[in-house]
Amino acid sequence: MTKTCEICDNGCRLNATLRILSGKWKPLILFSLRDSPKRYGELKRLILAVSDKVLIQQLKELKADHVMARTDYTEVPPRVDCALTPLGRSLADAIVPLCSWGTENEVKMASIFANRDALP
Repeated sequence: MTKTCEICDNGCRLNATLRILSGKWKPLILFSLRDSPKRYGELKRLILAVSDKVLIQQLKELKADHVMARTDYTEVPPRVDCALTPLGRSLADAIVPLCSWGTENEVKMASIFANRDALP
């Protein structure tokens, strides 16, 4: 069993949060699930650049971390929904200010990214 001090280093809970969010697409997945459950195809359309392999892997990890639940309706054709758990909802709500920050700084970020991309 992992001890709290091993997860959080010196009492900072940010490490624990980042362990759950680690992965390029997890914050976008959580943000996409904020309003309602989504099917796999809906998530794939919302997160355009993610590959099937990576999306499937990150969904499995979010489920294992108890921030996302997967409901299989055992229908034909198959239907599976992904939804936030209460823990996942609280984490998705914590991501909203980051989205707001990105919106407020959109022009500045575009300039920074353009300059960074131009570097050799």
